[in-house]
Amino acid sequence: MLSLNAMNRVLDNLRHPLLPLSATLPLPFFSQFPPTRLMDPNMHPSNQLPVASFSTSAKPSNDLDLSTKTCVPCNSKELKPMTEDAAHSLIPQVSEWNLVNEGGSLKLTRSWKVKSFNKGLEFFRIIADLADAQGHHPDLHLVGWNNVTIQIWTHSVGGLTENDFILAAKINELNVHGLLRRKASD
Repeated sequence: MLSLNAMNRVLDNLRHPLLPLSATLPLPFFSQFPPTRLMDPNMHPSNQLPVASFSTSAKPSNDLDLSTKTCVPCNSKELKPMTEDAAHSLIPQVSEWNLVNEGGSLKLTRSWKVKSFNKGLEFFRIIADLADAQGHHPDLHLVGWNNVTIQIWTHSVGGLTENDFILAAKINELNVHGLLRRKASD
């Protein structure tokens, strides 16, 4: 069993400070420890336990809120891309994302302007941490020095699945405002 200090180091490495506390980490060893044993609240500056709201379930819940669901593994042979109608029914739940059809494959895209090139790389690191935690990885594009675009689609099926909308909803919850330009004209 890991000591309290060792577990705290593991948690510090897994949770980026800009990820929301509702981020889901699919790590089964969390389920065997109550959150109060994982971290001493006196050691955390806000006296909140960041793992208290983590879920270890890899199966999506039945909630309507996509950001509370967890991406499921895409290795099932029965997994098929969703129809355009199904995608249109979910797109209102992921504000500011666009549904695009590229060569017959539906994808979600969203763009941001970051303050600097390095802020763009930091933005990508935050997205990468979330994507790794969900086991679902988007296409990341940094064009010019400050134009960031993310494309999400399930590569293994050649189109969209619910996982793509879950990841988009979780990205929308990230606190990245400090990395972004205030207005497109700035």
